[in-house]
Amino acid sequence: MRVAVVSAEAVPYSKTGGLGDVAGALPKALKKIGVDSVLITPCYLQTKGEYLWKLAIDDLWVDWRGLIYRAKAFYSEANGSPTFLIDAPEFFHRSSIYGFREDYERFAFFSHASILLLKRLGAPPDIVHLNDWHTGFAAVELARLSNYDPYWQKTHVVFSIHNLAYQGGFSLDELWKLGFGGEFEVNAFSFNGYASALKAGLVVSDVLTTVSRRYSLEIQTPEAGYGLDWLLRLRSNRLFGIVNGIDYEVWNPETDPNLPANYSKNDLSGKLICKRSLLESFGLPVDLEKPVFASISRLTAQKGIDLIMEIAGELLATGSYIIALGSGEWQYEQFWQRLRDYAPRQVGVYIGYNETLAHKIEAGADIFLMPSRFEPCGLNQMYSLRYGTVPIVRAVGGLDDTVENFNAVTLTGTGFKFQEFRADKFLEKIYEALFIYYDKELWRRLQLNGMNEDNSWENAARKYVQLYSMLKD
Repeated sequence: MRVAVVSAEAVPYSKTGGLGDVAGALPKALKKIGVDSVLITPCYLQTKGEYLWKLAIDDLWVDWRGLIYRAKAFYSEANGSPTFLIDAPEFFHRSSIYGFREDYERFAFFSHASILLLKRLGAPPDIVHLNDWHTGFAAVELARLSNYDPYWQKTHVVFSIHNLAYQGGFSLDELWKLGFGGEFEVNAFSFNGYASALKAGLVVSDVLTTVSRRYSLEIQTPEAGYGLDWLLRLRSNRLFGIVNGIDYEVWNPETDPNLPANYSKNDLSGKLICKRSLLESFGLPVDLEKPVFASISRLTAQKGIDLIMEIAGELLATGSYIIALGSGEWQYEQFWQRLRDYAPRQVGVYIGYNETLAHKIEAGADIFLMPSRFEPCGLNQMYSLRYGTVPIVRAVGGLDDTVENFNAVTLTGTGFKFQEFRADKFLEKIYEALFIYYDKELWRRLQLNGMNEDNSWENAARKYVQLYSMLKD
């Protein structure tokens, strides 16, 4: 089986969120279980040269909007899988990965160039696995090519939704300029008076996936469907929810090089060393008996920061520490900075993103907060389970699928979760977690329950292979 994964971002080459983690890890996991997989992603200005092993193709000619561009493709295996990075400075050498008025054009170019590149690489793939709105253009182009190009006639397209809220919208007038002027194509893109690359991918792909079972159901409702719930219900027999995995080589407390001490479920003593080091790094007084609550998040309304704002005073009143890492909307950054100024001996804040620090927080914290409004999958709750850090989550999307509420009688469960998006419900779970925290025997059992979970990418990859095989057969 030959599988090509196409994504606008992929770790370690580029990342703004969970899409990068998934696209970087899936091809590697597929390769581990014997699938011939390749990853195609852009080469951005931010992509470090150390990840580019060699120039593989220096004459990838791309006919685009009446001009001929000479793109290049670098080859790397820095993510553990064969990867080709398309280098086109006019489109990808920008100050940031996203955020430009013509993003739709940049990723339409990437989609077209990816298809041209795949044809240069030899035999056709059995599966082209596309990810999010950036690759909706490729889904439509492949649907068109399969009608007349023998190379593509046996290729099937899988389209993954990582976050339905981002739909790649632009003016319908631009479609013909991008090469999508046919009636079938215009109908595929058309959505509420404009063009949506995401909607086009949902319409024409052979199979749709999303990143958790719960989220696959939620997006079929008006509340979470962002206007596309009708389409997802229409295609529900082709919509599958597969929970993301996490890279157990990168996120492993036994071997993680970012930690001051390593530890395992058989010996948790190193976690206490990590806690001490974390408190010291934020200049907080070291009291190892007090719990450390942590948040690592993009600072947006989606992530439920509003609930943390509402209960911050009550949380500080418990005497606990709070450590936050993240960046995003101004009002949320200001909240964390004001909270740190108000309680400098209890609160540590890092505005921005730091991968090494993220690992240290996961290891040194006791409790992880994820009160999201919605969460297609979520990764930090799985990192937390792996590191013996107990998650408190709202029961939405992948958070509901991956965290089981702890039962102190049966001793089952891996964390705490609440249903309604309400501060009082969130606070109830915080108090419940604190009650268990101060019972060291119960707390250790809860930690071990989480550390024994299998959220590996290899487990997730096998489920994708079952799906690919269904199409291939």
